[in-house]
Amino acid sequence: MPGSVYSSLVKRVYASASEVFPFHVGDTWMEPAAGCRMEDLSVAEHPGMHRYAPVAGLPGLVDRIVERQRARTGLAVERSEVLVTAGATGGLGAVVGGLVAPGDEVLICAPYWPLIAGIVRSFSGVAVPVPLIGAVDSAQGAAQAIRAACTERTVALYVNTPNNPTGRIIPADWMAAMVDVATSEQLWIFADEVYEDYVYAAEHRYVRPLAPERTLAAHSFSKAYGMAGNRAGYVVGPAQAMPHVRKVGVHTVYSTPTASQLTAERVMGAAGDDWIAVARKAYAEVGRAAAELLGVEPPEGSTFLWMDVAHLLDERGLNGFLEDAGEQGLLLAPGPSFGPYPTHVRLCFTAVPPEVTLRGVARLAAML
Repeated sequence: MPGSVYSSLVKRVYASASEVFPFHVGDTWMEPAAGCRMEDLSVAEHPGMHRYAPVAGLPGLVDRIVERQRARTGLAVERSEVLVTAGATGGLGAVVGGLVAPGDEVLICAPYWPLIAGIVRSFSGVAVPVPLIGAVDSAQGAAQAIRAACTERTVALYVNTPNNPTGRIIPADWMAAMVDVATSEQLWIFADEVYEDYVYAAEHRYVRPLAPERTLAAHSFSKAYGMAGNRAGYVVGPAQAMPHVRKVGVHTVYSTPTASQLTAERVMGAAGDDWIAVARKAYAEVGRAAAELLGVEPPEGSTFLWMDVAHLLDERGLNGFLEDAGEQGLLLAPGPSFGPYPTHVRLCFTAVPPEVTLRGVARLAAML
């Protein structure tokens, strides 16, 4: 496992560039909604806020999650099917740890969120990339790709939509076809839907309604509400699987930080809805503007652009291109972090304010 999945040039670029454009990490320039920040909490209002929270999550927060999941998926979600986690990262770690045995294979639709491969390896599983976006062009092709990758050791399928790093949304018919294969092969389905609130084109369809008895979905306050530093997210899954997921949660982070859960509970209301509406509009605008400058397709969702720079590489390969970009103050995430993509780079267009983003993107456009 690599020690860094986003950029090995960070220290060098920050030490040498007069202005740095940190396009390598998926974050936002926006602060969380007013009234939903750490500074808005007090011990007087929340006695015990520095103590452990219940392992499954604060009851008020779990109740809000249940309400949201019922409204968005149409499923009769129960409290026993929810686990509040240390970000979606911690949630997916608990899912993999609870359901994947050493030597088991997890099919990972690629390009993929880079930490998932390392998470699978952390629990001695085998991460199997399955090129999907950009590699197939139909539901039938998607199903065939998944089926062809299955072996007797395959136990799960990981899918991320809206997709990091490509900014694409996996079409509903593709997803249905892949779920059919997973069901016939008796696989768990790990659905990473952290960018569910950031869809600019097409439509995001939730995965759990297709096969609720075998699907575990990860969600994030980090991406939804600009709370990445709080480390709070949650997992929703079938009742028979969740006890095993909780065991791993207990023996890794034990419980999600109490203060983070308090802000999460606050933001799951009107203030958070308003914040998302503003953020979605701003993200869509800067994403389209950045894509136009770079001459690539605008994002359908998420906060990323994905580019193949093969025609610009010299004998130094992708590292040489990333070093040249670094000399311009541009930090980009390397394609190999997202699967078998030795000539691609990923750019996050929300890490810094739009005017800064577009200034940096103009520099990249000049390189291209």
